[in-house]
Amino acid sequence: MRDLSGVHPPVATPFGEDGELALDAFDHNLREWLSHPIAGIVVAGSTGEAPLLDRRELCALVETTAARIGDRTLTVGTGAESTREVISVTREVAGLGANAVLVRSGSYYLKAMKPDVVRDHFLAVADASPVPVVLYHIPQFVPVHLTPDLVGRLVEHPNIIGIKDSSGDLRNLGQLIEACGRNAQVLVGSGALLYAALEAGAVGGILGVAVIATRSCCQIFDAWREGDHRRAGAMQERVAPLHKRLVAEGGIVSVKAALDRLGLYGGPPRSPLQPADDARLAAVDAALEAAALGVSA
Repeated sequence: MRDLSGVHPPVATPFGEDGELALDAFDHNLREWLSHPIAGIVVAGSTGEAPLLDRRELCALVETTAARIGDRTLTVGTGAESTREVISVTREVAGLGANAVLVRSGSYYLKAMKPDVVRDHFLAVADASPVPVVLYHIPQFVPVHLTPDLVGRLVEHPNIIGIKDSSGDLRNLGQLIEACGRNAQVLVGSGALLYAALEAGAVGGILGVAVIATRSCCQIFDAWREGDHRRAGAMQERVAPLHKRLVAEGGIVSVKAALDRLGLYGGPPRSPLQPADDARLAAVDAALEAAALGVSA
């Protein structure tokens, strides 16, 4: 089983003012993120505006990342409404260098997403995927609850190696950790809970705030791994408000504005999302100043 321990930033996707993919800016940002001791990169996660990308753009992002990442883990979000499409995209990105894929349930036909339907979807993907599968539980965007019982059955499949839990519910996270046992690894999706999640048995996190405060998130993980719980807790207290203000409340618009403020390329979000207005920019500045953190901090 591939080891997922550590911090995996779900990187932002840069667009130019014309709305087109800005690969040079993406490569510049990658070099900065990879200068820190992260475990890997996640392309086309929620912070990467995955639902707004086309297949050609996704493949270009994967190729660019694969050329830079070395022996660290490249995980690619391949979620879609149709199982057939998930399998098709998964096979393509695996051929371009993805080491794992992050897969969600469909949700457009929500009433039809019964546990057996969701189970069959994930198992079909796991059967067909050339690379390991990480389940994606993000009920605030995909309101299909991956229960501990369902997850416990899914992770018996040898090609399902983990789950990212973005519920923000530490109790639910603990139940997933128990359900996975030794069959799979649990990654937390909330930057406010990294230290608590590690203490509960998670192996790391896919954290939107790690796009902004990369070093600080790595320091939480490293301090915890070294048994320096006081330092890990202190660092978590500094990162948690940044997560709350810029990720949980501000979303991708605030994350991109923060990247611009920190000397990386954030750029505009893709339509229909709108760039940060003056009030949002002021909130971003206040959050960064209060945290005294940045990508290089």
